[in-house]
Amino acid sequence: LRDGSLEGEHAPALTIKDSIAYGFDAFSYFLCNLSSNISAAKSQSRGLVIVALDRSPSFYFNLLKGGIDVASIRILDCYTDPLGWKDQLKDTRDLDKFLSVIINTGNGINGQSKVHFSVAIDSVSAMLRHTPLSSVAHVINSLRSHKQVSCIFWLIHSDLHEFRVTAALEYMSTMIAGLEPENLFSHEQNSRSGKFHVRLKRRNGRVKVIREEFHVEQAGIRFINQNLLPKVQFNLQISEKERIDREKVILPFEHQGNGKPLQIYDGRRSLTDGKGEIHYFRDSDDEQLDSDEDPDDDLDI
Repeated sequence: LRDGSLEGEHAPALTIKDSIAYGFDAFSYFLCNLSSNISAAKSQSRGLVIVALDRSPSFYFNLLKGGIDVASIRILDCYTDPLGWKDQLKDTRDLDKFLSVIINTGNGINGQSKVHFSVAIDSVSAMLRHTPLSSVAHVINSLRSHKQVSCIFWLIHSDLHEFRVTAALEYMSTMIAGLEPENLFSHEQNSRSGKFHVRLKRRNGRVKVIREEFHVEQAGIRFINQNLLPKVQFNLQISEKERIDREKVILPFEHQGNGKPLQIYDGRRSLTDGKGEIHYFRDSDDEQLDSDEDPDDDLDI
């Protein structure tokens, strides 16, 4: 998200999905980190547009007020009047007009025009209450393909939708982050720990999978191991039995003459014309014989 997009390609997109009510904590974590990078000029993006559907603008002001350059942040209030009864420009049912408002809001950041900005949608689930999936997908694709959008990420509560809805949003994403409880078979509502799974699709087509544990505290979500080591898909070590079995395997290029002379053809000429170079070896000492000698004669080596 921080690195942004290259010229001619769509902006990176992250889907955060949950079914255990901690997705918003993860969304806030990404929001704070990206905002910090933008304020420190460590991101391609020079501003951030927050589409507030699930929380009020005051919540985000309090969340980001510490150490963040507020001039680089714009909050689009769709929480107070989501259906546009007072302000039709913020009617989330008219997504074409809604898209235009997001773009215009990003253009006005820092008093500059034509700069890169990021977009964060705190609840795609709220958008899907009033509009079909096809319209929401159109807005997201239009934002990703806009030349000024550096990156985009959103939150969806997967347990509120059919599988095809979540699958469609994941298909449009370059990164997918999912949260699940520590015990899938546990129905404890007070459990505040779980697993965080991330799937990243790189520009070269390779896919990286990361698994991490998290714990939700009063100050927010905390990841247990901050190094986020990727999970490899193969075992780099072998057992003692596997080592012994491997040593017993006779490879094709190993001498297997059991003390008898071996005929090795170098492959440069056909044997049918009788002109190929043939070398003879004994398995005991691997000394080369004269290529003109007959292998059926007694050999003194």
